Amino acid sequence: MKLTAKSFHYSIIAFCLIAGFSSSAQKAKSLAYPDEKHFKNMRQLTTGGDNAEAYFGFDNEHITFQRQNPNEGVMCDQIFFGSIPKSAKEKFNYKRVSTGKGRTTCAYLMPDHKHFLFASTHKVMDTCPPVPDRNVIKKYVWPIYESYDIFIADLKGNITKQLTNSPGYDAEATVSPKGDRIVFTSTRNGDIDIYTMKLDGTDVKQITHELGYDGGAVFSPDGKKILWRASRPSTPEEIKEYKDLLAKGLVMPTHMEIFMANADGTDQHQITHLGKANWAPAFTPNGKKIVFASDYEYERGFPFNLYLINLDGTGIERISHDGSFDAFPMFSPDGKKFIFSSNRNNGGGHDTNVFVCDWVD
Repeated sequence: MKLTAKSFHYSIIAFCLIAGFSSSAQKAKSLAYPDEKHFKNMRQLTTGGDNAEAYFGFDNEHITFQRQNPNEGVMCDQIFFGSIPKSAKEKFNYKRVSTGKGRTTCAYLMPDHKHFLFASTHKVMDTCPPVPDRNVIKKYVWPIYESYDIFIADLKGNITKQLTNSPGYDAEATVSPKGDRIVFTSTRNGDIDIYTMKLDGTDVKQITHELGYDGGAVFSPDGKKILWRASRPSTPEEIKEYKDLLAKGLVMPTHMEIFMANADGTDQHQITHLGKANWAPAFTPNGKKIVFASDYEYERGFPFNLYLINLDGTGIERISHDGSFDAFPMFSPDGKKFIFSSNRNNGGGHDTNVFVCDWVD
């Protein structure tokens, strides 16, 4: 579910959200702003369409990401797989590994390096599900498709297992670095909550229980903690609005904060208190800080930039400076690379692309 989600969907990437590669004429220095001191040797991996939620595999070398580009016949998000180029001269080649049916989201490579998990609506319909008509709803909302379930497939696109099969939305899954559990978001209890399960889909445990949207969870590098984004409607008006939208399969993602807990759900507490939309959190490689996307500095709710913050919510630092959209950050497991999605270098259009760089502490 991208704030696109972790999908909520290229709603947020809407917002903003076969092979491709950046032009050889593009130089790394031109892609990063002078004050983006943590980014070095930046490279644009995709060109055209909406590309987001790029996540490194356990080997530091491969990624999955979701892509939508009607000009190529990709009418709604599908999952793609590729290898990070080892040199500036090497092209970034990638291939579709999802079914090409329905809408897909939230892909994550499995520890065996041979499979990936993702959410898909294809079991209900082959075509793209309808998107909310915001001219009618008059609000910025994400769809929560009840037809989403979580699957495992091989890198040839063959589905090998269906992990969820309960009524409601099941998506936004990531895998623990320990390789033992999956964390995901589900509406199986009537609200939008976080759950964990074993890699085979058994031993499902509910982690969050508060009213509101809980999603986009990720594990810490040691697998002992989780981060996620959450809304917490509190007034009667907020609660009614939340429940009314949820009954229509919608959620409004404009007010979210970052939360953290132990991997078993204990010691849950709020990290950010910034207001606006704070989302797409990830731990830094040493597990001592959090990187996330936010629009909290801007009155109109846009642009989005990336920030670092300490685990206790202090020491916030803005690390990206595009005037439009920077989000979906992730570090490679070895801590050497940093990947994110951005509207930068798109010629003033609406394309969202995937960028990778060396990380500088």
